[in-house]
Amino acid sequence: MFIPTLLFLLGLLFLIKGGDWFVDGATGIAHRFHLPEILIGATVVSIGTTLPEVMVSATSALSGHGEIAYGNAIGSIICNTSLIAAITIAVKPGAIQRHTLKTPVIFFFLSAAFYVGIAYTSGYFSRITGLLLLAVFLIYMTYTVLQMKNTPQPEELEEVTAQEKTPMSKDLLLLVIGAVLIAIGADLLVNNGTLIAQALGVPESVIALTFVALGTSLPELVTAITSLAKGHGALSLGNVIGANLFNLVLVSGVSATLAPFCIPQSASIAGKNASLVLDIPVMLFVMAFLTLPALIRGKLSRIQGIVLLLVYASFCVLQFTMS
Repeated sequence: MFIPTLLFLLGLLFLIKGGDWFVDGATGIAHRFHLPEILIGATVVSIGTTLPEVMVSATSALSGHGEIAYGNAIGSIICNTSLIAAITIAVKPGAIQRHTLKTPVIFFFLSAAFYVGIAYTSGYFSRITGLLLLAVFLIYMTYTVLQMKNTPQPEELEEVTAQEKTPMSKDLLLLVIGAVLIAIGADLLVNNGTLIAQALGVPESVIALTFVALGTSLPELVTAITSLAKGHGALSLGNVIGANLFNLVLVSGVSATLAPFCIPQSASIAGKNASLVLDIPVMLFVMAFLTLPALIRGKLSRIQGIVLLLVYASFCVLQFTMS
């Protein structure tokens, strides 16, 4: 039990550091093509912080552990929203730019409608479903690029970028090493997370919805803390919402395309699959509770953060109580 736990933590460390280096390398390369900073953040950085979830879920699906692939995607959305974003707005609520959140929020709930429809009708995520989810991801990315490619980059930012530009070889090295660490970390996390779950008698889906989801969401947590420290709470919120969309369409899409899976049933509530009664409704509620008031009022309140943190704590307690 000691060795699997040690390797599980090592996998988390590899995922965090690998994601950090991958983003640094990708951002450095993107700067060389004079892409606007906002475009880099909306594409490269958001994908980079979601890579741990992609690798963990893909590895899980290919190794026959669809419970982890499914639980990681849903669990990461719940964790990103009701823990990471909640901490941000509980500590420092404030005004937000509604137009910057509108597109990812609309894409998220449209994708969620399709995802939920599949979950409640067949409960089986086929390869076609995975491809359709990936198509949504490509449409979103294309729309974002077309929307932002004409956004001018401030002159002072261009000057700073030019001064701080690192050698191309270093950026490529960071990109490659980051990707390798993410791949190794994902493998360690899945294999040892499975062993720990079996040793404790806890269903794999519960481990995925809690520990694995929290571990793969650490890049977003680091981004949130950094943004708060620098006084850019809105940046963290945007990253979380973008990451949630990618979890739904990219993470789930890749997993289902590589290895189709059924929604796991680790517990029952009123005779029905607990995932359909608890996990998916909580995912939809926390996203709606976070984004809809912000879009309507144009600002976030501390009470939203406190309520979301209470929801997350209750969700985790229920998961382990039911198991």
